[in-house]
Amino acid sequence: MIASTARIATPNGRRYMTQLCKHWAHKFEVAYDENQGLVPFSPDRRCRMAADAEGLTLTIEMEDAEQLERLQGVVIDHLKRFAFREDLGEVAWAAVS
Repeated sequence: MIASTARIATPNGRRYMTQLCKHWAHKFEVAYDENQGLVPFSPDRRCRMAADAEGLTLTIEMEDAEQLERLQGVVIDHLKRFAFREDLGEVAWAAVS
């Protein structure tokens, strides 16, 4: 599996994580609590989330490197819809080694 991660500085990280998890829970077997979440989009594609008072960390893990950038965009687009009152700035993804 390959993985990439992004850290978004926001005091609303827990709220956004919960919203994302609830949003995707109608299609996927989502697991989450107040500090972390897991969205298994498929057996070989998932998004892990960790939230704290300073922000939200997103980690995408998948087999297909060609689809990684697309899934990063999907996750960030959904996040920005929930955070429309807040400018999250440009989100930078970094490879996880």
